[in-house]
Amino acid sequence: MSNENSGWFNSVRFGMFVHWGSYSVAGRGEWIMNRERIPKAEYIEKYVNNWHAEQYQPEKWCQLAKDAGMGYIVLTTRHHDGFSLWNTKTDDFNAVKIGPRQDLLRPFVDAARAADLKIGFYYSPASWTHPDYPGAFYRDWPNTNDWVDENSRKRFIRYYQEQLHELLTFYGKINYLWFDGCIPENLDGVETLKMVKNIQPDILVNNRLGEPFDIQCCEQAITPAPPGQAWEACMTLNDNWGYHAGDNNWKQPIDIINMLLTCAENGGNLLLNVGPLANGTIPEESINILSKVGKWIKNNQTAISNSERHPFSWNCTARPITVIGNKVYLHFMKDPKGEFCWSEAKNKIISAKLLIDQRPIAFHQEGERLFLQNIPSPLPDDLCTTIELTLDGAPEAITEQTSFWIPG
Repeated sequence: MSNENSGWFNSVRFGMFVHWGSYSVAGRGEWIMNRERIPKAEYIEKYVNNWHAEQYQPEKWCQLAKDAGMGYIVLTTRHHDGFSLWNTKTDDFNAVKIGPRQDLLRPFVDAARAADLKIGFYYSPASWTHPDYPGAFYRDWPNTNDWVDENSRKRFIRYYQEQLHELLTFYGKINYLWFDGCIPENLDGVETLKMVKNIQPDILVNNRLGEPFDIQCCEQAITPAPPGQAWEACMTLNDNWGYHAGDNNWKQPIDIINMLLTCAENGGNLLLNVGPLANGTIPEESINILSKVGKWIKNNQTAISNSERHPFSWNCTARPITVIGNKVYLHFMKDPKGEFCWSEAKNKIISAKLLIDQRPIAFHQEGERLFLQNIPSPLPDDLCTTIELTLDGAPEAITEQTSFWIPG
């Protein structure tokens, strides 16, 4: 369940995920070593040795995140290929010894702190290149019976725990530890999580190493956690996490806003991924999309930060809906052509106004129905126009929704 340190997490609602590694040189996504069955020596020769990060300026990443209305940023410190972005003492397969030949985490952490972004480290306990890890080229993840022996399992656990100890002691306060690739599952997660919390008591951890955890995450889908549990949906801007030169299936700004609001109306966050090129620059398409989203958020931040779950059902035009205290925000991605009837709230409505410029919206209530009138058409914000309703108290629904959502 959520702990007392998750206040910042629930207040921001939007974060940047960054998948960046030697796989970015290939430009075919972050799983190429496994999917193409690339031996470690070949992987080093073709990709690691050609990864120079020559235009790496994490300050630009962080500024893009801030301009997009994001409150935290999570970087892949080590993905499943086992290549670490810092000078780990566990092996020489890291960015200081080969490839970029620099600690890539220090400038990232410094830039995030300077930008007042909460700092997240992605870390995959799984490592395809570690000699004790079972199954570098499994088409499924290995299972608990695939270890060579118990000594191999214990050596591997000591290795990844030592790496975590480095990450949590080298760089000062880290706000979020995002685990991935925790398969096989018998990785002594309970012991590891105790170590993590002993080193950094205020850190938040996701649910992929087991319990206890702080943040429940879902990937490439928006699946809200139970009430009372902090959660986030992790989504890509196109169809890949790591940079893929041939993937132009970009989500549009309206898609991102819809995903963000869908998370926010269920009390959750959107962690949206970018995949920088090997040189450290973020694709122009990603920058353009996030810039447009950021302009919208700048005008609508009050409808997102600290949003709460609400009791209301869906309607045919204004959705999603976000709620903060006694404020209800109706988000119009489709033009209602001047008028809208909302028949969900038991409350008396005190006021209605456009959020973008504070213009009042005429309204009247007739029993269970609220009529909004003279809504500007076309809408003043072509991406999504938000109307703020002030209610006479905590929002209450006329009727509880008990079935699935039906698009209308």
